[in-house]
Amino acid sequence: MNSIIPSFRHLPSSSPPPRRPSTANAPTDFFLLWRYQIFDPDSDIVSYWNHVFLVICIMSLFIDPLYFFLPYVGGPACLRTDASMGVIITVFRSMADLLYLSNMLMKFRTAFVAPNSRVFGRGELVMDAREIAMRYLKSDFVIDLAAALPLPQFVIWIVIPTTRNSRADHANNTVALIVLLQYIPRLFQIFPLNQKIIKSTGVVARTAWAGAAYNLLLYVLASHVLGAIWYLCSITRQFSCWKMECARENASKLLACVPSFLDCNSLTKPERQYWVNVTNVLRNCDATNSLVDFKFGMFADAFTTNVASKNFIVKYLYCLWWGLRNLSSYGQNLETSIYIWENLFCIVICILGLILFALLIGNMQTSLQSMTVRIEEWRVKRRDTEEWMRHRQLPENLQERVRRFVQYKWLATRGVDEESILQSLPLDLRREIQRHLCISLVRRVPFFSQVDDQFLDAICERLVSSLSTEGTYIVREGDLVNEMLFIIRGQLESSTTNGGRSGFFNSIALRPGDFCGEELLTWALMPNSTSLPSSTRTVRALSEVEAFALQADDLQFFAHQFKRLQSKKLQHTFRYYSHQWRTWGACFIQAAWRRFKKRKMAKELITRESSFYYRSLSNPESYYIDDIEDEDENIERTSTDSPTNVQHLGATILASKFAANTRKGSNDQKVAVIDSSSNSLKMPKLFKPDEPDFSVDHEDG
Repeated sequence: MNSIIPSFRHLPSSSPPPRRPSTANAPTDFFLLWRYQIFDPDSDIVSYWNHVFLVICIMSLFIDPLYFFLPYVGGPACLRTDASMGVIITVFRSMADLLYLSNMLMKFRTAFVAPNSRVFGRGELVMDAREIAMRYLKSDFVIDLAAALPLPQFVIWIVIPTTRNSRADHANNTVALIVLLQYIPRLFQIFPLNQKIIKSTGVVARTAWAGAAYNLLLYVLASHVLGAIWYLCSITRQFSCWKMECARENASKLLACVPSFLDCNSLTKPERQYWVNVTNVLRNCDATNSLVDFKFGMFADAFTTNVASKNFIVKYLYCLWWGLRNLSSYGQNLETSIYIWENLFCIVICILGLILFALLIGNMQTSLQSMTVRIEEWRVKRRDTEEWMRHRQLPENLQERVRRFVQYKWLATRGVDEESILQSLPLDLRREIQRHLCISLVRRVPFFSQVDDQFLDAICERLVSSLSTEGTYIVREGDLVNEMLFIIRGQLESSTTNGGRSGFFNSIALRPGDFCGEELLTWALMPNSTSLPSSTRTVRALSEVEAFALQADDLQFFAHQFKRLQSKKLQHTFRYYSHQWRTWGACFIQAAWRRFKKRKMAKELITRESSFYYRSLSNPESYYIDDIEDEDENIERTSTDSPTNVQHLGATILASKFAANTRKGSNDQKVAVIDSSSNSLKMPKLFKPDEPDFSVDHEDG
């Protein structure tokens, strides 16, 4: 595209800055813009104009048959033309002609693909204005010019007023002939325009309802044209009867019937009023009288209902209804005479109605079925699932779980296979879409608040959606872990028995923002990890859960690609938010507290035994009794102060009695000390989760 902006690059430095172009040069600028502007046939502006011009073509096809409604019965045995309605129709028709002319100018500036370059890909665009013009002049120019000429306006406002001696039927038949002749190129313009829109955008209507409305509008257009032709033919048939009776009266030479009497402009003439009183034209051309010799056939309804003498709105709506009724019923309700043109018209109605109605039903069915195709596929799949479950005689609880999962998956995805849609897109576009869909959800996970955007993009690219219904077990304790879940919606229960240890059970609730399957991350960080790790917890869905999953291969990729995962800070963050590590920490603190209490109790017992030993040496008899009493009180106090010391009561009594029995022993005998690590006092330990062996400490990855 050549630039029309002037360049001031070669102006001397002392020259003043260029002035802004004045509005007086606007026509020149527009001419330059038009001269050098060439449009791409697949550009947005050309596509938008094609849609607009398609609407204009359909509106113009509605406007042209309105000329057929201009003649009407304005009095007894006379016709009149509706001049005011003719002005309105002419204005709209002239506006449509200007838009047709604009489309011709648009085609002179729209590039085309060279036919010899369509070997591979889109092809090469021809941007030369001369070649574009020559190609257009040789192809569609004649049809577009014939469709844009204002022929009906020229006939009505120039030809007819210059021939004042013309009769009403002559004027209307001329207009009808012109309209019908020009209707053909205007109708043919729609078909290549449809193909052009489909070629550039794929479809004419973007939604199913718009497609159904478009096909229905075309059917109404056909009914509108058919009703307008029927009305004009009815007027023409009535006028033919009047002319026939006038010719019969003139042949009998009993009464003179002047052809100008059939024009309502002669209603005020005295001779015309006298002729109306004595003529037989009105009686012999009465469509409501079935005894007359002249048969109106299918056109009698226009006069039996007095539609021919009503205003424009009434005429138009009645004729539109007549066209819709007979086009939909293929003309089966029409009663015709033996008039040849009337029978040909009925044949055309029957054939045209059969074709158009079949096209309407087929196209509308296709458009509306595209809206419910997913629902129908889901119904078929659900029916097949029900038949399979009955055939396999599954228990009722399993059947109900399957039904809940199918229903929940439909509500979440509406039957759309998101994975196949994403895989059909280019890689870069797929990454952008995945980031848009997942980035806000991934950032809800506190663990990912410590990572950079590059790592988040890699995670979003590899996340896959996971749906679980209530009661579904995500993983059981001891099973292999093959994915790590990040919860988006719903609630999970994570429980453990520490490898089936009796008397041990821990359960927590996982909510949106939490994650499970952290054993997989520890496994991925191992330098020489081989087989998948086993789960230390059982995870079950407490409600419908939506989550994103990271597979084992993806985690290994992250561990080797992003060294930041091996930093101590990120590992501490992971341990802080990991429920597995939290449970291990709580159990570790609890076990340490119990060991502390045992050591404290043992130390107190040793102190009492030492004091008892030295006191027994000084006063063996009296102290023995006091020691027994103090021992009993100490036992009571110890048993009531701490419930955790009940299990050590037996050991304490035995140790005390052993010390009392050896009070008379030799001074070299040592005091027995209770081993706090004996099997009877050992507490079950929860083993610490496996840690990766980092040979080098990477703080920042």
